[in-house]
Amino acid sequence: MAAGPGDPDSGPAAGARFFCTAGRGLEAFLMREVRVRLQATQVEYVSGKVFFTTCSDLNMLKKLKSAERLFLLIKKQFPFNVSSVNKGKIYNEMQRLINDDPESWLNAISIWKNLLELDAKKKSLSQRDANLLKRKMGENDTIITKRVKAEQTQKTQENRECQLEKQIEEETPAQGELLTNGEKFQPEEHRTEAAKAAGTPSQKDWTFRVSCRCSGAVAKTFSAQEVGRIIGIALMRQFGWKADLRDPNVEIFIHLNDIYSVVGIPVFRTPLASRAYIRTAGLRSTIAWAMASIAEIKAGALVLDPMCGLGTILLEAAKEWPNCHCLQKVSMLLFLTFHLGKSLS
Repeated sequence: MAAGPGDPDSGPAAGARFFCTAGRGLEAFLMREVRVRLQATQVEYVSGKVFFTTCSDLNMLKKLKSAERLFLLIKKQFPFNVSSVNKGKIYNEMQRLINDDPESWLNAISIWKNLLELDAKKKSLSQRDANLLKRKMGENDTIITKRVKAEQTQKTQENRECQLEKQIEEETPAQGELLTNGEKFQPEEHRTEAAKAAGTPSQKDWTFRVSCRCSGAVAKTFSAQEVGRIIGIALMRQFGWKADLRDPNVEIFIHLNDIYSVVGIPVFRTPLASRAYIRTAGLRSTIAWAMASIAEIKAGALVLDPMCGLGTILLEAAKEWPNCHCLQKVSMLLFLTFHLGKSLS
């Protein structure tokens, strides 16, 4: 079976082990995408899921287009035999997912936390750089405005040069105070980030919830609620976590079927298949992206979709290949009418 985050061949140097859910028939597209976009290794798939190892950060992971949801893998093992064993023994086997190897759970949680903290740090640095740039541009604009005002004043009121020099001298300390405040502002930001880091709850104080999916013979024997309760009790006993169904620190996802048993942590709360740039989808976004990718669009290409409907395929093509030209049915008719009229004339 696939290696999990707690296995010897995984870790920061080897990359983290993930899996994505995919629509039926899209596994091949997703396997190719993770190899190309994430330089992923150890890529394999089962029906509806693709497993892979990558060193990519969250910013790159967010760019996956053919995946439904992304999870950090904790465990992947053979399915439970529910045909010849009583429920009590299967309960114990399910609890062994946690109790037999708690180190893999702690390692996965650590990797997950590091991913989120690194992403938050990059966002904070980016925001701070933007603020510094904005402040610098504002200071430059202020300086330019003062120069223009000084030149105009010098031309029109030459007899008030002494007053202007006195005014500039009076304003200079205020600029010095502004720089001093600016120098003090950065450490305050660092202190705020350090305070937030210090305020992060330890793993013993964490809250969690379990999302469970059962299919096949397992679903006939156990409900998702039963499995979730069993796993939840084991987590509380093993790690001291508290259950919180509304706003937990971490969510645990478990899928049991006749082929495998998989446990993971959702990396993003919003599914990858949800596109902010698609308001009304006429076609599933992952399918639209796969259909656009089959066309092997190149930079500068003209993409025509005469039966576009709501234009989901064209939206995916325009987002993924911004240097191409996309035309829907109305635009295409105008395009063809123009060129046909031009050729006839």
